[in-house]
Amino acid sequence: MFVVIFGRPGCPFCVRAQALAERLEASGAIEGHRYVDILVEGISKADMEKTIGKPVTTVPQIFVDQSHVGGFTEFDQYVREHDLLSQTSNG
Repeated sequence: MFVVIFGRPGCPFCVRAQALAERLEASGAIEGHRYVDILVEGISKADMEKTIGKPVTTVPQIFVDQSHVGGFTEFDQYVREHDLLSQTSNG
């Protein structure tokens, strides 16, 4: 499982999403993650809307194995629903 987070500097939910992804990666629950700074990469909300297929009003926008999950709240819920943090060998 690989997570991609599209975010921007100064966004507290982007920081929280990245911290959660790092925790999942460190525990072995996911294979890895990538943080994409939309300002550095020149990605607009319109660009993300084309990829996601619906309006984008906030960041982060998070994908798990190329499937759009949503923002931080949805990502956190996804992790809980799939019990990802308890599936690890070092708990």
